[in-house]
Amino acid sequence: QVQLVESGGGLVQAGGSLRLSCQGSGMPFSSYAMGWFRQAPGKEREFVAGISWNGGRANYADSVKDRFTISRENAKKTVYLQMTSLKAEDTAVYYCAGGSRPTAQAMGNKYLYDYWGQGTQVTVSS
Repeated sequence: QVQLVESGGGLVQAGGSLRLSCQGSGMPFSSYAMGWFRQAPGKEREFVAGISWNGGRANYADSVKDRFTISRENAKKTVYLQMTSLKAEDTAVYYCAGGSRPTAQAMGNKYLYDYWGQGTQVTVSS
């Protein structure tokens, strides 16, 4: 049974930092591209960041570039999202996703991911 379990969400003041983690099981984690997406109330789920299977390539949404960093530790089957300089508009449920199909050029395409976590809430107060 495939599972992706996110953790690390919470309430933080604007300008603060959080680190999200996502641990996978039951899937070939080390050969999958991994992504972070987020969904705010009433909005579509949007791409935040993606990382290739070996960590050699990372892509970011323009809205988080230079503030968020995605990384992974394949030995721990874990992907991270370090978030700094948080803004109120970063408030959302954050989901991690994994799949074999997202190429380096297509990490932002949510339809290419096979597995999703249950999400973790991030709330940034202004």
